[in-house]
Amino acid sequence: MQLSTKADAARRALRSPQRISATTRARLERLSAAFDQQASCIAQLLQEVRPVGLGAPLATHLALKTRLPPSQGLTSYHANLHRDWVWGGQENDAAHSMVSAVLSQPADGTWLVLGAGAGRLAYDLARAASDRSVVAVDLNPLFMVAAQQISAGASLEHIEFPLAPVDGESIAITRTLSAPGAVSNLKFVLADAMRAPFVAGSVGAVITPWFIDVIDEDLPRLAQRINRLLAPGGRWVIFGSLVFDHPDPRRQYSHAEVLEILTGAGFEDVVEQEQDIPYLCSPASRHGRRERVVAIGSTKRSESEAPPRHEALPEWLTHSNRAVPQLESFKLQAMSTRIYAFIMSLIDGKRSLRDMAVLMEEQKLMPRREAEEAIRGFLVKMYDEAQRPPPS
Repeated sequence: MQLSTKADAARRALRSPQRISATTRARLERLSAAFDQQASCIAQLLQEVRPVGLGAPLATHLALKTRLPPSQGLTSYHANLHRDWVWGGQENDAAHSMVSAVLSQPADGTWLVLGAGAGRLAYDLARAASDRSVVAVDLNPLFMVAAQQISAGASLEHIEFPLAPVDGESIAITRTLSAPGAVSNLKFVLADAMRAPFVAGSVGAVITPWFIDVIDEDLPRLAQRINRLLAPGGRWVIFGSLVFDHPDPRRQYSHAEVLEILTGAGFEDVVEQEQDIPYLCSPASRHGRRERVVAIGSTKRSESEAPPRHEALPEWLTHSNRAVPQLESFKLQAMSTRIYAFIMSLIDGKRSLRDMAVLMEEQKLMPRREAEEAIRGFLVKMYDEAQRPPPS
C-alpha cells in the first residue's frame, strides 16, 4: 500500500463515528503524520530520478520488458534501509564476513552485487577492498539513491515503522541513516539484474545476496547468465537461506540441487560457510528472527550455454498486434469470472443465499445445493478481502 493511502486510511479511521480510545487515537494521529512525512522525504530524495522516455505510451515502457516483481514495491522492504544503515550491525557484519570468506581471490575486474537492496553489503565489500571497483545493481530507485548518498558520506532521515512496536513511541521512529565513512570505489546502477548492463566476460566477481530464491527466473538459467558476466576464473558468491518457495515443485531446489546446478553451468572450486544470524531484528520491534544462512562461492572454469535475453513479459503483452493466446489458466479464469459476475449481479440487498442458489439452478449453472455452498464460499472470500488493506 502506498504511504499516502496508508495516511488516508488512518485519517478515515480517526473520522469514523465508531468510538476509539485515546491511546488508539494517538497512534493513528502519529501514523498519519509519519506516513505523510515519509512520503514527502521519499519524493524529495527521488526528485532527480526520471524514468526513461517520460511521457511515452505504456507500450513503449512495456517494450523494455523489465519491471519490478509483482510482489514488490518502492517501500516493500523499507526495513532493510534501517537494518543496513542504523541498527543491523551484527547481521551486516556476519553477512560481510561470510561472503568475504568464500569470495577468496577472484579474477581481475569489477565486483558486481546483483540485487544489492539497500546497499550495505556492497558498501562493506568496497570499504574492505579499496583497490577494487564495486558496483551495486538493484531495480529499486529508493534503495539505489539512498545508498549512493549514504555511501558518499551523507546522512538521511527516514522513518521506521516497526512491525510490532515495543511501545507507543516506537510506532513511528525518525532514524538517521549513515555509513561509518565515505567510499570512492562503489558505484550504483539502477537496473534489472536479469539484464545487467555489463559486457560479457568483464566481471571479476558476482555476489547475489538474498536473490537466487526470490527472483522469477529459474536457477539453471540464472547460472548461465552469471557465467556469461564473469571473466574466466571469476567468482560467484551466493548468500541467503535458499528458500525456493515456487509453485512448481521441480523448482523447489534443495541445497544439494543448487550445487549440482552450479557444476552444470561451468562452476567449480565450491567453498561454503553456514551460520545462524539475526534477520531484521529491530530494537524497536518485538518481531525478529534468526536465519541459518549459507554462503556459497564457486569459480567459473568453463563457458556455459548462452542464455536468451531476459524478458519479464511475453511479446503478446508488449506488442499490441500479437494474438493473445488461449492459455488454460485464462479459460478457467474466464469461466470463474462469468460466474462471479453473475453472483455479484444478484446482490440487491433483498435476496438471500438461498434465493441466489435458486437462480443459479434456473440458469443451469449448478444444482441448488452446490450453488448455495459455492455462493457462500465466494462471498466469504469477498468479505474477508474487503476487511484487509491492499498489499504494500
